[in-house]
Amino acid sequence: MIAADLAFATIPELGAALRSNTVSSVELARLFLERLERDGRRLNAVVTLTPEIALREAALADAERQGGLDRGPLHGIPYGMKDIVAAAGAPTTWGAAPFRDQVFAQEATATRKLRDAGAVLVAKLATVEIAGGMAYKNPNAAFTGPTANPWDEGRWTSGSSSGPGAAVAAGAVPFAIGSDTSGSILYPAAFTGISGLRATYGRVSRAGAMTLCWTLDRLGPMARTAEDCGLVLEAIAGPDPADHASLREPYRYAVGRTRREGGFRFAVIDGCCEGVEPEVQRNFEASLALLEQIGTLDTVELPDFPYGALISTIVAAEAYAAHDEFIAAGGLASLTSPLSAGARLAASVLPAHDYIRAQRIRHRLAQAFTSLAGGYDALLAPSLGVVATGLHDDFELGLPRAMGRRPLNLAGVLTGSPTISIINGFGEGGLPTGIQFAGAPFAENAILDAATALQGMTDWHRRRPAGLVPG
Repeated sequence: MIAADLAFATIPELGAALRSNTVSSVELARLFLERLERDGRRLNAVVTLTPEIALREAALADAERQGGLDRGPLHGIPYGMKDIVAAAGAPTTWGAAPFRDQVFAQEATATRKLRDAGAVLVAKLATVEIAGGMAYKNPNAAFTGPTANPWDEGRWTSGSSSGPGAAVAAGAVPFAIGSDTSGSILYPAAFTGISGLRATYGRVSRAGAMTLCWTLDRLGPMARTAEDCGLVLEAIAGPDPADHASLREPYRYAVGRTRREGGFRFAVIDGCCEGVEPEVQRNFEASLALLEQIGTLDTVELPDFPYGALISTIVAAEAYAAHDEFIAAGGLASLTSPLSAGARLAASVLPAHDYIRAQRIRHRLAQAFTSLAGGYDALLAPSLGVVATGLHDDFELGLPRAMGRRPLNLAGVLTGSPTISIINGFGEGGLPTGIQFAGAPFAENAILDAATALQGMTDWHRRRPAGLVPG
């Protein structure tokens, strides 16, 4: 395989190349470090390269394989970590200038689990400052600058997992770990044409990751394919006493076991294409035509709840509480986003009964949504209603169309259920569009199977951004 092919290979393909001695882990680490230095930095996707860590871990992986030890599908595979997750030997900046020299002695559980699986850390990747918690709407709200989209460097990747989205799409890492509070894995995955999985709340320990919103925050994989996401999820999932919200139930990725004799059971969210851009609707309808070949296709309505208001109230209260010392010390003035001060200071006068009421309504929503989703293998909607917005545009301007009027993403956020976004075509100016598969809690394998089935019928995930330098 030539270097460019390796850069855009899937995890199983890279694993096969390693096990056949076509390439070594050290060679892969050097390849991706070079691409991160060249393309990743140009796109503002990189905060810190970790060559010493990478080459040491890669050399160990090579030695272990030669000695007969195989740690599994991630053994020797390079990856990047969103820079709100601690890794020993590297700063964890939270994307914000006041924390650019912040180093934690204790690494995150997800980082440790990936090292135990043999994965090789090559970079800490960019994020909107404080993971978007102080102001999500501004692409330039990061001390590394706005992260450009590899498909069109005049467009944004979306946030807050901007660096992971751009790096995977550019072939600068095979996979990355992002975080999601209200769409920060799904949005960049849709804008950059990769696969992004937000697993069931509690599947992945958040110990060692920055807290934005205790009851919504999740870590998850961003990769080339849905299958890649499943392989990474198995490595990082599992109980952790350091995170009281982590689930006791173990997770095993089991591909190809969902489809029954009658095929998949799909349901489209009624009205999910209202107000979306024409190419988003066109590609979504083309995806439905393919999915109808492998399963049944119903139309359902989401439970009627104030999704946006619930999330706004919960995030406002919890983000203010999580960062109250920083805010009290006047830290908001040191951030880049012009909206940061107003966005969080308003939370200081949020009545406690509003937060409590939002959480009680959320519980009712979770019951209704779980009942609906439990009848299907996947609920379907466009991932976002727009293609990638301008690199210097306020994302808030496109938010109504981006979110859509039937917010399946927000339903998944509030209920803690799993959702994956994958590419399903291209629109204006060759920019990717995405489709989301949402399931009931604990139904990761069902939505991964469905997304993998669609990827098996298309080649969208095999396309590469044309503007990248070959090699």
